[in-house]
Amino acid sequence: MITTLLILFVAGYLLVTLEHTIKINKTATALITGISCWTVYTISGAHAETVSQQLGHHLTGIAEILFFLLGAMTVVELIDAHDGFTLITDRIASRNTRTLLWIVSLLAFFLSALLDNLTTAIVMVSVARKLVSNPEQRRVMAGMIIIAANAGGAWLPIGDVTTTMLWIGGR
Repeated sequence: MITTLLILFVAGYLLVTLEHTIKINKTATALITGISCWTVYTISGAHAETVSQQLGHHLTGIAEILFFLLGAMTVVELIDAHDGFTLITDRIASRNTRTLLWIVSLLAFFLSALLDNLTTAIVMVSVARKLVSNPEQRRVMAGMIIIAANAGGAWLPIGDVTTTMLWIGGR
């Protein structure tokens, strides 16, 4: 069973990394790999109650992330639907890519100190999408937004759940 699970996992991981070459969506590949692994584990003769508890535990963790993302994306779409990003994009005076990178990164840094990292990253990438038309420059800016959002989230205890937990624990 363990050998079969390892082969399935490695094959799935390989297909995810080769997404552009084989033209199969990595999300679909990851879901099929996960389902296949759980199916093999369940069929292997493991105790049904143990499998049920483990699967429930993992599905709960995934559901928490998905519900958080749904909420964060709803906020972003509501802001966008009411032209909230226009307020930000109109205030950014520079069209110089380097200056724009600094402005957006600093904004992400300080915004993520007040919000959580993921929501900040989603909001700021949406702003960058409206400001930068070149896909390569947009990817670089998105990378810097992720770095700035994580750094800002760790800067204040409010912005990052892990930092909050460490701060509460006296560390």
